[in-house]
Amino acid sequence: MRLEDFDYLLPHELIAQTPIEPRDSARLLIDKGAGFSDHKKMFEFVDYCQAGDVLVVNDTKVIPARLGLKRQSGGSAEVLLLEQRDSTSTTWEALIRPAKRLKRDEILFANDGTALVQIGERTAAGDTFFVTLLVDEKTSSNDLLAKYGEMPLPPYITTKLAQAERYQTVYANHPASAAAPTAGLHFTESLLEALRNKGVKILTVDLTVGLDTFAPVTHSDPLDHPMHTESYCVSVETLEQCRLANRVIAVGTTATRALESAATTGVLVGRTNMFISRGYDFKVVDLLLTNFHMPRTTLLMLVDAFIGSRWKDLYATAIDERYRMLSFGDAMLLDRTL
Repeated sequence: MRLEDFDYLLPHELIAQTPIEPRDSARLLIDKGAGFSDHKKMFEFVDYCQAGDVLVVNDTKVIPARLGLKRQSGGSAEVLLLEQRDSTSTTWEALIRPAKRLKRDEILFANDGTALVQIGERTAAGDTFFVTLLVDEKTSSNDLLAKYGEMPLPPYITTKLAQAERYQTVYANHPASAAAPTAGLHFTESLLEALRNKGVKILTVDLTVGLDTFAPVTHSDPLDHPMHTESYCVSVETLEQCRLANRVIAVGTTATRALESAATTGVLVGRTNMFISRGYDFKVVDLLLTNFHMPRTTLLMLVDAFIGSRWKDLYATAIDERYRMLSFGDAMLLDRTL
C-alpha cells in the first residue's frame, strides 16, 4: 500500500458547511458494481433494504468537547477533549494547542476568568496530553462542558452551527464522543420507522469516536500509521442477530469497526485499534452506508478494503455530479458482494 493510492482531488466548494434539511433529503449514491451507480435520496434508502436485514448504528453521542481558553499570559489556547479516563474521573485525554508552548501543570482559563483546565503529561501516544478539568464539589464535568464547551466540528467546517443537535444523530444515547458518526446524521424518525415496517431490525453498538477522526495518515506506507485505541461495546444479542440476519448493513465506519472488532477478537466490550485496510476479511458487514471521506485517511482505506479500488470511480462520479462532501455531506451505499 502507498499513501498516494488513497488520494483524490476534493474541490473545496463541495465540502458541505451546513447540514441539509430535512436530514433524509441528502443525496444517496448507490454502488451497483463495475462502475455503475444510481442517484437517489436518503428517504429512498428503504427501497434498498429487505425484510430480514439488520441495520446497525453507532448510538454514541457527541459532547461539547472543544474549549476555547486563555493562558495567564493572555495568549489563546484550545483543548479538544477526546476521552474521559473513566466515568468518574476529571482527567481526559486531549489534543491541545499550541502544544509546543503549553507547559505541564499550566492552568488555562475561560474568557470570564474561570480556571478550567490544568495541563498534564503527554500520553504514551505522544501527540495527545492528559488534562484535568478543574471542577469543584458543586460542579460536574458535564456542567462545565455545558457552560463553556462547543460542539467539536471538524476544522474544514468554518460555518457556525445554528443548532447543536444537528451534529447529533436522532438516536444518540451515550455521551462520550469528540465527533459524530456522520453517516447516521441522515436518518429521521420517520425513515427509521419505515425501515422497521419493512421488516428491518435496527440494532445499536457503541464506539467512542476519537483521535483517528482527526489524525491524518502521514506515513508513505499507511500500514505504518499508528491507530489510537477507541472504546467500543457490542452486545451478545446484537452479534447474534447479525449472525442470523439476511444481510448486515452498517451505518458508518465506526459501526463497522465495532462489529468487526467484536467478531474478530471475541471481545465484546473493550478497546480497539483495528486498522481495517486492503486484504481484511470482513466477518459481519455486508453493506456499508457511509459519507464521503477526506483523502489519505484510515476511513477511506476502510472503504477501499470493503469494495476495492472502485471507490475511485464512485468518488469521481460524486464529484462530477456535485455531491456534497464530508461530515455534513451526502452518502453512498456500498455492497462488498458485487
